[in-house]
Parts: sequence; C-alpha cells; structure tokens
Amino acid sequence: MQRQTTIAKGKDIKRTWYVVDAANKPLGRLASEVAILLMGKNKAIYTPNTDCGDYVIVINAKHVALSGNKKENKKYYNVSGFAGGLRTRSAGVMLERYPEEMMERAIWGMLPKGPLGRQMIKKLFVYAEEKHDKESQKPVVYELKYGGKR
Repeated sequence: MQRQTTIAKGKDIKRTWYVVDAANKPLGRLASEVAILLMGKNKAIYTPNTDCGDYVIVINAKHVALSGNKKENKKYYNVSGFAGGLRTRSAGVMLERYPEEMMERAIWGMLPKGPLGRQMIKKLFVYAEEKHDKESQKPVVYELKYGGKR
C-alpha cells in the first residue's frame, strides 16, 4: 500500500488567535516561537508552501528581556538610499521608543522571505503594553516553551 502525504488546502486550515506575553522573556526565543506559530509548524497539517499558521498577538513588548550588553551594543540600521542616509539606533533606544518595531523585526527575521512570508507577518499584532484591541477574537493565552527567568 502506498502512503500519501497530506497537503494542506486553504479551506482545511483552522486558524486560532493566540496572545503571548513578552514580559521578561528573551527576545530571540520569543521571536522564534512566535514565528513557529505564524508559520503553522506547530500543527500536524503543516505544509511549507502554504500559510497554515495562526494569528498571534504579542503584548508587553516594551518589557522584553535583552541579555548581556545588547541594549548598548546591538544596532538597528535603516538606509534611505540617499548619500549619508544611514540611520543607526541601539537596542536600548528601540526598546524605549519603538518596542513594536523591534519585536516585528525580530520575528520577521525568522519567517520565510517572499510573498508567503509577507502574508504570514500580516497575522502578527504587537502592542507595547498589556492593552490590545483584539478581545472580540477571543484569543487563547499561549505559554512559551522556552525562555523566561528560571
């Protein structure tokens, strides 16, 4: 008897809303687990060429943990394309002023690039504090498997 691989179709995918608390969690470990949820790798029907992931709401992005001297030494770069158009910001500045962008950049770095990755990142919602406006979706609290203070 020949085994058949199941390929997920768009109509077969059931999407769940998860809420993840980022307070005191390491940024990289949090980003990798959120990326797994967005891609759908936690599901049995995972198919690499299909977006079978869930919606993820990240709260308390302002209180994420950075180990070592990353607040001073880690840099984020933007280039405008014009001469002298390089803007450099440290992780401390990003965490203080733009915590949502910092979290989105970390998660985007772990998603596939191209049209599929752009579709997946649209299911991510990041908030600096505890409040979010997605209560009507009845999100399920997701406990991270890794990370956090021990």
